Amino acid sequence: MVFERLPRNEQEPSCPGHHEVGQSLRTIELPAYNRRTLDKYGAGAGGTRNIAGNGALHLSLEDELAALHRKPAALVFSSCYVANDACLATIGAKLPGCVIFSDALNHASMIQGIRHSGAKKVIFKHNDMVDLEAKLAAVPKETPKLIAFESVYSMCGSVAPIEKICDLADKYGAITFLDEVHAVGMYGPNGAGVAEHLDYASHEKTRLSAEAVKGSVMDRIDIITGTLGKAYGVVGGYIAGSSDLVDVVRSYAPGFIFTTSLPPAIVAGAQASIAYQREFKGDRRLQQLNTREVKRQFEALDIPVVPNPSHIIPVLVGDAALAKEASDTLLAKHKIYVQSINYPTVPVGEERLRITPTPGHTTEQIAHLVKSVNAVFDKLNLKRTTDWVAAGGRAGVGMAKPVKVEPIWSDVELGLEDGSAPKRLAQGAKGIVRDDAVKVAADRLTHLIGNVRDEAVTTAASA
Repeated sequence: MVFERLPRNEQEPSCPGHHEVGQSLRTIELPAYNRRTLDKYGAGAGGTRNIAGNGALHLSLEDELAALHRKPAALVFSSCYVANDACLATIGAKLPGCVIFSDALNHASMIQGIRHSGAKKVIFKHNDMVDLEAKLAAVPKETPKLIAFESVYSMCGSVAPIEKICDLADKYGAITFLDEVHAVGMYGPNGAGVAEHLDYASHEKTRLSAEAVKGSVMDRIDIITGTLGKAYGVVGGYIAGSSDLVDVVRSYAPGFIFTTSLPPAIVAGAQASIAYQREFKGDRRLQQLNTREVKRQFEALDIPVVPNPSHIIPVLVGDAALAKEASDTLLAKHKIYVQSINYPTVPVGEERLRITPTPGHTTEQIAHLVKSVNAVFDKLNLKRTTDWVAAGGRAGVGMAKPVKVEPIWSDVELGLEDGSAPKRLAQGAKGIVRDDAVKVAADRLTHLIGNVRDEAVTTAASA
């Protein structure tokens, strides 16, 4: 049992227009979709985007991504590591005298991009707005500046104060660069990430529009990057922003110019996945409900979880060898894969197990996980929350003055108050795929690969 991937499931058997996973939509229609793309465009892209690998499918995916983030343009890369590296390196190099302000917990891809840019780097304390402002104020306002940060930090689950960073960017004349890798597909009414989620109601009301919601947090971000390889389940990365900015990166970034383009079937699958998630928010709601339940059960057993408002569940161990042994024991004895996280990814003494529930995990699987983690804590005599309290606290666990953390998804947004929340999977119930959302996703590329749904019906009838 792997607590990592985000499948497209929701359990609402009573809703019309649903199919069980394993019926026609997954076993017939989606393979037909991929097969038609392969038949028409081939397995490989044929080269780099600037030579032979720039197809209509790539442009269509970029249009989808631009619309998702309500930006004028987007650009697809082979991974978000490459997207972050290429974008930061290019923008930092092309702005004379640019100073890049980087959050202390930024991903390695961002650090590498800043290094490749040759620009001056200033590191500010994680999510510390006082420290960031002091460092911005120390640089002349006319100096080009860029603030690079993430929305959800994957090893601790913390979330950036995006609106406050935008305020500081406005005050000191800085460009904002937001990595939404651990948020796209999982936050917001359309799945565009945390920046969209912060203006949930406004984006929900204008859900079908690709126009920016003026003054919204997402509108205030200059550069957004994301991945196609986590919630969207394919591979690749991208940037979204103004047409001029995207054009600069397209024209000068070696990571874009000299890399073979993504295969057509992958690109088509990515667009279908994004389109599906834009139509259907049940998956991200269900993931949040499962996350809340795991955190609740851990708290009841005094299992220490680093507090955060996101879907990440970091279980504090505090020792590298014990964290590794806990991970190995969970796999060998309980058939659960949970990766241990050690230095240098996290500070020495803050080693942990990193758990990410998905919408596809059942109540029985969650119960097994909690029981197994509890057994491992007993076997290895790992510190529980009360032990960390006695030790003075660590990584936000057991602190003398604990900070109450509110989840990003509110009860209203999850549908808990009006009864529209998805039901958690239990007792062998299969996940549900929304037929209407699949239709929208399948129809997105009809003009490029033909009508897959007709082929699916024919295949089903002859089976």
